[in-house]
Amino acid sequence: MELKEIQNLIKFVAKSGASEVKLETDDIKITIKTGVGKTETTIIQQPTATHIPIATTVAVPAPAQEEATPPAAEVTKEESNYVEIKSPIIGTFYRKPSPDKPTFVKVGDSIDTGDTVCIIEAMKLFNEVESEFSGKIVKVLVDDSSPVEFDQPLFLVDPS
Repeated sequence: MELKEIQNLIKFVAKSGASEVKLETDDIKITIKTGVGKTETTIIQQPTATHIPIATTVAVPAPAQEEATPPAAEVTKEESNYVEIKSPIIGTFYRKPSPDKPTFVKVGDSIDTGDTVCIIEAMKLFNEVESEFSGKIVKVLVDDSSPVEFDQPLFLVDPS
């Protein structure tokens, strides 16, 4: 495996949000672990008849995550009365069923329990996200076509 391929793999894993990835081929084992603020990669080359095993650890800074949601310390008292609709999976967030259709919901819309509010695409599967409660959409916290993490807040809803 070329160094460039390993670097691209590290970048891909860091952006994907996965916490650990292991790749094993006939002659090489790669383990990439990501955490808050760092990415650690261990590469072990399997011994051949004339080679000695090589173990290397590379520390790479993790990319800064997009600030789609305000930090907890900045949540105002007014926003604390709202409930969040959160992402049930890791994937790509879409507000529309297709590019030529209108959005599922927009700020100011009233929703009922079971209403579809967005779609999250994961591995070419499109998963509808339904509201677990009734209320009024107050804020959309994620841009359309953006990657989202598990349990990431997507919408703020006023349940009253």
